[in-house]
Amino acid sequence: MTGRTPRLNRLRRVAPEGRGGRSGDARDSRDARGARGGRPRRRGAQPKVVALGGGMGLSASLAALRRITGDLTAVVTVADDGGSSGRLRDELGVLPPGDLRKALAALCGDDDWGQTWARVIQHRFQTEGDLHGHAVGNVLIVALWEQLGDHVQALDLVGRLLGAHGRVLPMSAVPLELQALVKGHDPDRPDDVDTVRGQATVALTQGEVQSVHLVPHDPPAVPEAVAAVLDADWVVLGPGSWFSSVMPHLLVPELLDALTATKARRVLSLNLVPQPGETEGFSPQRHLEVLARHAPKLALDVVLADTAAVPDRESLTEAAKGFGAAVELAPVARTDGTPRHDPELLAAAYDRIFRMHGRIGPWR
Repeated sequence: MTGRTPRLNRLRRVAPEGRGGRSGDARDSRDARGARGGRPRRRGAQPKVVALGGGMGLSASLAALRRITGDLTAVVTVADDGGSSGRLRDELGVLPPGDLRKALAALCGDDDWGQTWARVIQHRFQTEGDLHGHAVGNVLIVALWEQLGDHVQALDLVGRLLGAHGRVLPMSAVPLELQALVKGHDPDRPDDVDTVRGQATVALTQGEVQSVHLVPHDPPAVPEAVAAVLDADWVVLGPGSWFSSVMPHLLVPELLDALTATKARRVLSLNLVPQPGETEGFSPQRHLEVLARHAPKLALDVVLADTAAVPDRESLTEAAKGFGAAVELAPVARTDGTPRHDPELLAAAYDRIFRMHGRIGPWR
């Protein structure tokens, strides 16, 4: 399978001093040259975008981003241990394929071919036997991993089969376990802090998550994922389950190094509502405070939030300043009352951000 990527001393770009590695002068100079470190952007070229996350949050972001660029890479968490993914992981020792499958489905086109394959790979068997609950796409991905012996090559092949509008990569080459320190995980001991193991358990905890970490603590990043971040024009983090889908990327040292060193601009997309259990009662600004505790050197350029989800814009603006970021509010939620992103509205918000904050000319 894919191996370890050299750390920061081998990265092709070196971050200047300061939080997140960028000063105003360096940023303005980069803007004048183009977003990829000195190569002038060809007129009409599309932005290179990398989206990081997992689950339905990443799927929502990808469904929007594929509408505005044809140069899109998803970097997906591999800490899932529940459902079909958990069963395959336990039985075969493979990376959990579920979030990778969801990302591939989100990148399928809106034509008959794309939508048919999206339904096929998302289909779950309903049976009294061992196949019950398994998703077709999970089985297909694992089969190709076993046939080809290479995570990236197999996912690229599935993407070509589906006609996916982008590439899907795992963030690490080894299965990861998410662990969290949680206060009040046991309702009978509300003041005690316990170690909670497993992404599925962390996501459903009724306690207050204090911090998260990965096991192993220094997992290898997939080299292609690091290279994509370093070569991007924009990196999008979120939305999604904050502790179990968004922040794990910041706990892979080589990925965090790349996110800090990249010349790309970085946008953080906030959730529409707090997640029951994992971020119950969180304000938009508290999401940023938690992120800062886990990745204090990370810089952002834009924090995107739904207009109706921010009751206190001033507090969010202050929290965003700690990352060097501007706040952009836009209507990005579906109008049916469900807490889901509308792909067209989210695409419009991303497109406006890329144009307003990139300052490097039109892509289309």
